[in-house]
Amino acid sequence: MPKILERLKSQLVAKGMPKANAYAVATSQLQKHGVLKPGSQKLTPKGETRNAMTAGERAKDRAAHASKHSPAQFNYSAKTNRATLKK
Repeated sequence: MPKILERLKSQLVAKGMPKANAYAVATSQLQKHGVLKPGSQKLTPKGETRNAMTAGERAKDRAAHASKHSPAQFNYSAKTNRATLKK
């Protein structure tokens, strides 16, 4: 199982979702976003890139894509799994 799938599944379980449902939802969402190939758990080229990133790198990348800033301009908080702009 790819690390990114395991991480998303564990986040969903931590929020109170049953394990069986969390696994299905995590797989579905990663397939929807192009990280996993449709109908399987195999990584796409995009998925291989995202899977190689740490949680902090992914959070900074998400924040950078939503703004005009680069990923280096963000701080990552492991507690909230969010990246915020440096002051």
